[in-house]
Order: sequence, then structure tokens, then C-alpha cells
Amino acid sequence: MSDELPALPWERSRRRTAPARIPLTRDRIVDAAYVVLDREGYEKLGMRQVAAELGVAVSALYSHVSSKDELFELMYVRMFDDWSLPEPDPEHWREQVADYARAGRARLHKHRDLARISMGSIPFGPETLPHMDKILGLFRAGGLPDRVAGAAGDVISTFIDGFALEESMWETRRRESGKNSWAEMRETLERYFEELPPDRFPHLVALSNTMFENSNDDRFDLGIEIIIRGLASFAEEAEAGRSSGRSAPEDERS
Repeated sequence: MSDELPALPWERSRRRTAPARIPLTRDRIVDAAYVVLDREGYEKLGMRQVAAELGVAVSALYSHVSSKDELFELMYVRMFDDWSLPEPDPEHWREQVADYARAGRARLHKHRDLARISMGSIPFGPETLPHMDKILGLFRAGGLPDRVAGAAGDVISTFIDGFALEESMWETRRRESGKNSWAEMRETLERYFEELPPDRFPHLVALSNTMFENSNDDRFDLGIEIIIRGLASFAEEAEAGRSSGRSAPEDERS
């Protein structure tokens, strides 16, 4: 016979209170979206997957986020959290632009496929406008004509996004190919180009070592240097025109 006593009569009717749920917020939704993105990738990220990650009904998300597009926008904006840019310095604008590019790539590396979200986003929301304005200030501080300065931000951002996306895609290919590292993958590609017939592909064969000898960091830095030197040539040309007294076209004046 059990020694356990029955519950008191007045306790039997008491309601069992469920543990309090953590309120659903935009921040929690974005956090969960990043978890899904890192685990499943861009193609499988959707409102249903985020709701499942949070343990809520899909309809609950729509009280905070209107659509998948808005979710992507919120994820993109999150990338700019705590990202401060220095005041434009005319003497060091090239270094500042290079530092900005490296920082952007590093932030895209924090999450799988984030570059795909970045490439499809328009950085003109209230949270990102101050950031964009400061970047344009870097180019103007370097003496770039307004026409070039206005386009330079898009050129740099496209390079950063494209480079990070390529890295992500090659990492996926590396895993699928069974290669243990990018270095091993690079050696395979290098051997392939070296074995091409030089009479048909003289330049590919001649440059095969050069194309694959550098790390991704080195390749990225070289790409940014090529872009910055190209931008600087516009500033030098504008300065030469001012020194000679030749006026620049209206749309190129800084």
C-alpha cells in the first residue's frame, strides 16, 4: 500500500500555470534566422523554418516581420551593428577604403551565405544611411570627382560581396569534392591548368602558378588595391586639371 497521501481537496482545482514564454521580438526572429542560415543555407531559409526554430506558429512571425524579404533586410541591417567608420582623412583615404573592404568581408564570413543576402539588399534604410554616407565621404576626401565618388561605393561593395560569395561557393564545392582543404583544391586546379596544351592556351599555362599561388586574403587585398589605384587615377587626373587651370566637366567636379 502506498504511503503517498492524496492531494488536498482545495489543491485539486488549482490551475497548473505553464512556464512563462519568452516574448517574441524582431531580434529573436533575426537570431533564429541566422541559426537556420548557418545550418541549412540560403536556399532553405524561410519563414516556416524560422518559426520551427523558435517553436512558434508561422503566423506569430508576421506580427513582427511582414515577409521573407523584410526578414532578409533585417538580417542585412544586423551586419552593420557596432561597425564604426573613421572620419575621412584625405591623407589616408586609400588605407581607410582598404580597411573598410577587409572589415566588410570579415563580417560576411561570420555567417554562411550572408553574401547572398547582402548582394540582394539595398543599403538605403535609416539604419544604414549614415554608414553609406561616411563611405562616400572617404571617396570625396580622396579628391575623386563626384561622378566617380558616387559610383565607387557600389563598385567596392559589389567586389566585397562577390568575393565573399565566391569563397562560400568554393567552400561548398571543396566539401562535396572530398578535399580536406582549399590548399589541396588549389593544387588540383593548378595541375589542371598546367596540363592544358600551351599552343592553344599559352596565357593560362604561363600564369597558372600565379593564379593559384596566393591565399584568399592575398587575392582579396590585391583586388582591392587594383580598384583603389584605379579610383586614385581619377583623383590624380582631376588634380592635374585643376593645377593646369583646365576646368573639369560639370559632372566630374568635386
